[in-house]
Amino acid sequence: MWVPVAGLPPRLKLSALAGAGRFCIWESGASTRKHFPAKNHRGFSDSYPQLLPYPDFNESPSSVSKCRLEPKRYVTSRRLAETVAQILRGKLERPRHLLLECNPGPGILTQALLRTGAKVVALESDRTFIPHLESLRKNLPGSLEVIHCDFFKIDPRGGGLVRPPTMVSHTLFQNLGIEARPWSAGIPLKVIGIFPIKNERRTLWKFLYNLYACTSIYRYGRIELNMFIGEKEYQKLMANKNSNLYDVLSVLWQIACEIKVLHVESLKPIEQKLYFIQMRPRRGLFTENLTPVNYDVFFHMLKHCFGKRSARLIDHLHSLTPVDAKDILMQIQKSEKVKVTHMHPQDFKRLFETIECSKDYAHKWLYDDSMGDTEHPEK
Repeated sequence: MWVPVAGLPPRLKLSALAGAGRFCIWESGASTRKHFPAKNHRGFSDSYPQLLPYPDFNESPSSVSKCRLEPKRYVTSRRLAETVAQILRGKLERPRHLLLECNPGPGILTQALLRTGAKVVALESDRTFIPHLESLRKNLPGSLEVIHCDFFKIDPRGGGLVRPPTMVSHTLFQNLGIEARPWSAGIPLKVIGIFPIKNERRTLWKFLYNLYACTSIYRYGRIELNMFIGEKEYQKLMANKNSNLYDVLSVLWQIACEIKVLHVESLKPIEQKLYFIQMRPRRGLFTENLTPVNYDVFFHMLKHCFGKRSARLIDHLHSLTPVDAKDILMQIQKSEKVKVTHMHPQDFKRLFETIECSKDYAHKWLYDDSMGDTEHPEK
């Protein structure tokens, strides 16, 4: 269940989170050291929030991070953690994939993953949880690595000095001994986590740009994401051509990845759901005519088309390309009356590639001032 922490007194916020159930929201900066009851000599005091209810741990967070971070979701249910771990265990090829767990928080899911025999790298952005995770690492040498960084803010734009929890993918992967693989090869590693509660769509766009450009984590190959996502964004992500939610994001993700629902968790009493989905980049995503070099033109084409989603596709083509629009539609076997919202995601890819391979035209696209506006909404 979700716990409304914002309106609780400081001393009650962490206690409420400790009994949150399947998920909890931890609001960084909610409390400080002076608000914590003293621990007894046997470990936890009776009133201390037992964020790690497993017997393997004796230490507890001494204070909550004082930095103003956005609230984060954490798995707090052993049952859900075991369910997720078993799902992933059944999908782990041998030799076992390395698992990057994003913001494990209290480490409940981390323990469940380790019990399956997986090797886990815990990427935690909040220092509050680092001592707990380090304790687990010491108990299971070689199975767990703990790194203070925020996976969702990896490779920040603008350059400059990079400090934890910000991380550069090159440094992270080099330290882990992960080498780049060709796109046609297998999955180099798998990422597990929960998309940021306030920035799901923004995060989805960031990963999209990195994926199509083969930058950041995708410089190392077809990195697989196994993520919890809110119901609203999931519906947009998987919308089909008959849905009002169908848009550029839907098209790009469905073209780029095989997306599967691995588990659905109902959140009561608010009657919402979280979807645990697998996002595996397609081996055949890139072709001779759709590459990490010209992907930005593909993005522009889609944004232009969905700018007037009810218009006929042929009208958009007249504004996008000097190539004969009727001939293009004939080649992809579409009527001149077809509208943008009648096109499947793969239809758009075929449309783009057909224009790109038109040999009778030296220039395939009409450029305007908006053509360069392809940067992802990360600012």
